[in-house]
Amino acid sequence: MPADASSLIPPALDRLREQSDVGPGEVPGLLEWLAQVPDPRDPRGVRHTLAVVLTLTACAVLTGATSLLAVGEWIADAPPHVLERLGVRLDPVLPRRLVPSEATVRRLLTRIDADALDRAVGGWLADRRPESTGLRGLSVDGKSLRGAAKAQGRRIHLLATVEHTTGLVLAQLDVGEKTGEVTRFQPLLDTIADLAATVVTSDALHTQREHAAYLLGRGAHYIAIVKGNQKKLRKQLKFLPWKDIPLQGRTRGSGHGRAEIRQIKVATVNSLLFPGARQAVQIKRRRTDRKTGKTGKTTITTVYAVTSLTAEQATPVQLARLIRDHWKIEALHHVRDTTFAEDASQLRTGNASRAMATWRNLAVGALRLSGVKNIAAGLRRNARDARRPLGLA
Repeated sequence: MPADASSLIPPALDRLREQSDVGPGEVPGLLEWLAQVPDPRDPRGVRHTLAVVLTLTACAVLTGATSLLAVGEWIADAPPHVLERLGVRLDPVLPRRLVPSEATVRRLLTRIDADALDRAVGGWLADRRPESTGLRGLSVDGKSLRGAAKAQGRRIHLLATVEHTTGLVLAQLDVGEKTGEVTRFQPLLDTIADLAATVVTSDALHTQREHAAYLLGRGAHYIAIVKGNQKKLRKQLKFLPWKDIPLQGRTRGSGHGRAEIRQIKVATVNSLLFPGARQAVQIKRRRTDRKTGKTGKTTITTVYAVTSLTAEQATPVQLARLIRDHWKIEALHHVRDTTFAEDASQLRTGNASRAMATWRNLAVGALRLSGVKNIAAGLRRNARDARRPLGLA
């Protein structure tokens, strides 16, 4: 039976709420989350429901569309049976379905409530996270959309939080013209319902007493890197008796033309100038750049950090892994830049550029939830069969 075209969440899209290990009635589906995004259009004369347009855009990005032009082309070429399953309306005169044009998609994404869209996508991804055992890490970091700019040339800078183990983007906010990342830290994490027993990691910019107090107040933990913006605290850490503390962990790694050895020492502390600090961490990184010649250039860097986790809650090996895993957020940035050509995009009108960044987060997350390791290969596979995105979104 054809889907009711006037329904905000067409029954034909029930497939979009399915995931392995998640039943249709157990958690809200993608369309139910997208239905929470307010429609910015005048209801008079609307030919395409908001949920259908947004879902068509998501499916296009899941096949590798990197621009609104490519999104429009995918929608125009989508097979009739796919459009039927997506609840696209029939043309009252011609034997075809009425698909939104590229201009319609562009106007809608320009005016969309980007915060509401990010909350919807983040909520959908959060619902589908696998059950976690042990410490759950969340990275907070920012990324500029280099090719996109607003009035007076202001670059769009997005602050996001990414789960360490899955790489899912659970929340994202525009930093804004008159603010910085520091002021958006708490509003970003406010959009995540439950932070209890979560370990939030960030770079030195967010090593702020206010941030630590906020996280402790929500039942979360932190690992904060300490650099020059906390001079007194760094001085305290630097002059701890590290020589008397035995080495508690050593790991090796290689990649991007360099080899790295990381050594960690941890000390229990009670008098540091930082709220809730229970352990001090020293990490020494010995990095050899293999691209600089036969012998390679070797640099040694010492990094200090503090954490609210006690020795009983986290071992040195676990702390080292959490600190290392923080930088997995850079892997997401790399995928968005290289696979989706995000930095090359010059979308500059309204919220379109941020909305496309949100769809890229959804595409990467949906592919990772389905077990895909190589995102580019996953997108190419989806592009070969227009039905495949329906099983992911």
